[in-house]
Amino acid sequence: MTVSSTASSIAPRTQTDDQLPPVGFAFPLHTWKEIAHLLFNLPAALIGFVYVSFTIFAGAGLSVTVIGLPFLALALGGARLIGRFERARARMFLGVRVEEPSPLRGAHGGEGMLAWLWTSLKDPVAWRTVLFASIRLPWGVVTFTIALVGLFVLWPVLPFVVRLLANADRAMVRGLLSPSDELERRIAELESDRGVVVDTAAADLRRIERDLHDGAQARLVALAMDLGLAKEKLLEDPDAAAAMVDEAHGEVKIALQELRDLARGIHPAVLTDRGLDAALSSVASRCTAPVKVSVELVERPAAAIEGIAYFTVSELLQNISKHAQARQAAVDVWQSSDRLLIQVSDDGRGGARLDGGTGLAGLAERLDAVDGLFVVDSPAGGGTNVTVEIPWRVRTTSQ
Repeated sequence: MTVSSTASSIAPRTQTDDQLPPVGFAFPLHTWKEIAHLLFNLPAALIGFVYVSFTIFAGAGLSVTVIGLPFLALALGGARLIGRFERARARMFLGVRVEEPSPLRGAHGGEGMLAWLWTSLKDPVAWRTVLFASIRLPWGVVTFTIALVGLFVLWPVLPFVVRLLANADRAMVRGLLSPSDELERRIAELESDRGVVVDTAAADLRRIERDLHDGAQARLVALAMDLGLAKEKLLEDPDAAAAMVDEAHGEVKIALQELRDLARGIHPAVLTDRGLDAALSSVASRCTAPVKVSVELVERPAAAIEGIAYFTVSELLQNISKHAQARQAAVDVWQSSDRLLIQVSDDGRGGARLDGGTGLAGLAERLDAVDGLFVVDSPAGGGTNVTVEIPWRVRTTSQ
């Protein structure tokens, strides 16, 4: 009884010992998954090779006819489906995490038949899938044969052989079925930038609407009421009516000034008429610190680039007035190759950050939306130096 009790107490500890697993011929689950993947390589490669041989090469051969190129474009769309299937198979059996490529732009023909045809024929994802399917047949034969034979004669070393073959499969999937990194990155950036531009435009429209409603519109409504009262009193009390008209005249001047300020905030007339030098000098004169402006441009850039540069400098100078406590500041603008460079510096208290609530983050987002660059160098107590780069575009004659 004692021996039996001892044996029963030892057995559970042996079975649950993580550091010394029981010796056996069973392979872990991931090895069986790799074996299954290698065995399935042959039928999958055979299907892909037959599809490519029939559709792609037939489409290329028929390209001299009317139906050739559309047939080839449809075949490339089908190749994308093969790539999706192979990526899913690699995720399931090999644990390879490959992102799905972005949908083909214009794949539904929304921009016309020719646009869809051209986009489909130059699709790099589909052509790399075609290459993948073309070279897989001999590889599928090799992996199927080794995995099947190895199950019977290579049992002791089979996990190492299978891992070597599976790693080669992983490399092929990553190399040929991954999305184009640069293209995907650029698409993601453009989609993000488009969102920033839309949000910025919506915010500007709301600001203009608010300024009109709360400022000039309210003042003009009050002016209309005052003139109506003055009209009623014109015969009964001419002196009071004259005083009310006098007051209304002052309100008209204020309303006109508010409208001018609003128009200057949308697009100042001096920028359109005289360019960046005069416009920046005008906005610099309203800064609380003396500002030295230097604009060295051989020609004027495109109106859109000019507007971006103006409003960027304007907001930076407003920050200097509100936060910097600077004694002097400087604005330098020049062109270098295909970039418009702007440098705004001051000798204020420094410490400006993109997340500091001074509007710098919004400026950085707006410039990023047009492929611009926004760099802030602002050590505490050492002043602030902001460098801005904007892509240069030539001004057309219509501007």
